[in-house]
Formats: sequence, C-alpha cells, structure tokens
Amino acid sequence: MKNFLLTLLIVGNTLCYAQTNFQDKLSDAALELTQQHVTYDPSYFSISYPNGDVPADKGVCTDVVIRAYRKLNIDLQKEVHEDMKANFSIYPNLWRLSATDKNIDHRRVPNLMKFFERKGTVKPISQKAEDYQPGDIVCWNLGGAITHIGLVVNRRSTDNQRYLIVHNIGGGQVLADCLFDYKIIGHYSFQK
Repeated sequence: MKNFLLTLLIVGNTLCYAQTNFQDKLSDAALELTQQHVTYDPSYFSISYPNGDVPADKGVCTDVVIRAYRKLNIDLQKEVHEDMKANFSIYPNLWRLSATDKNIDHRRVPNLMKFFERKGTVKPISQKAEDYQPGDIVCWNLGGAITHIGLVVNRRSTDNQRYLIVHNIGGGQVLADCLFDYKIIGHYSFQK
C-alpha cells in the first residue's frame, strides 16, 4: 500500500510539473511574439493547410494564440478544422456558412472558444486575479458582438497584482495590463 501511494504521489507530481512546464512554455512563446512587428489586419487570406499562417507581418488577436501554440508544435488550424468538420453543427454559425473553411475558421474567437470548451479545460470566470495563470487563454466581449482573445503570460503588472496579457487589439502583438479592462466571457487552458 505504501508503494502504491508513493507511486501515485510521484505520478501526480510529474503530471503537475508537465502541466506547469507546458504553461510556462506557452507563456514564453507568447512573449516571443511581442518581438515581431505585426500590423493588425483582419483580411481574409487563403493559406496552406495544415500549418498555414497569414503573412508573418499581419494578424489579429486569434493569430497570437495560434502562433504561440504553433511554437509548441500544436497546429490550431488543423485541430479546429478537424473538430469542426466532425462536429460542424455545434460550432457557432454566426457567418451563415454551410461547411468549414480551413482558411478562417480557427481565426474566429467564437470558434476557438467552442474548441477550447470541447478539447481543453474550462476555467472559472472571476474578478480574482489569482484565478488567471500563465498559459491561460482569456476571451472578452468588447461590446456588442465584438470578441477578443489573448494569452496570460508570466509577467506581472506594475502593482504586482495580476499577470499580463499578450494580445493584438489593433497595435500588433503586445504585452499589456488589460485582464479586467473588458468583460471576460471565456477562460480556458488547452494542452494537447
């Protein structure tokens, strides 16, 4: 019995470390993105599949998340496309489409929210800064039907009260203290 409990403790600690290690790597990947000059550009692009990306100097908020995960060899374009193809009817149909579009589906916040809800971990939405940890994905409503997404990273606000966000809300891929600036509508973690 002692050996079983010891083994269980070791496995639990290893899984916890692996999760933390992944979250740290995702945070670092997002921070790396802030070193690249990117112009906010919501245009529709035809891109390759899998591992397709819009031009490296262009992007929107979803591209921050997509590119950070890609640095960890996770292709959200492929992951979202495959899940949408198999489960099209449960994804939001805000664009009145009758089929998937591998060029854009993964670049839409509502689709990413549904994907993370299905394949990741849904975390609590709260006004407590400590609930938001590096590597978490946060989605906001900016007003009306305008949604936004960003990644929590392991850098703290100047008052040391909360972690910062890497996102693109119009000024490129930037690091910002904006966690509670907008209404939070989604909070996730995803590790494949």
